[in-house]
Amino acid sequence: MIAFTMVGSFWLEIALKVRVLARLKRVIKSILPIAIPFLIWDAYAINRGHWYFDPKQILGIFGPFNIPLEEFLFFLIIPIAAIMTIEAVRAVKKHWTIGDEKR
Repeated sequence: MIAFTMVGSFWLEIALKVRVLARLKRVIKSILPIAIPFLIWDAYAINRGHWYFDPKQILGIFGPFNIPLEEFLFFLIIPIAAIMTIEAVRAVKKHWTIGDEKR
């Protein structure tokens, strides 16, 4: 799913020149405030046995707090794909300001 999401969205970076990856600091500021609480929640739920990840459906690479690599990638790739999508819409519509940009 992560690879499919990347193929489905990351081409926008080149084709429509959305420049999301060129503004990496802005992307990180957008993703971290959401990803951190959810990763803490994941770690808690895994530790308490509330949920687990099927070993047949993950690579078996684990990061801090026993969270699988795929979960970390999910909280990185999916938001970047969403940002690229909104930026692609903005590129096509032209002159559509959002967020902290000046009008």
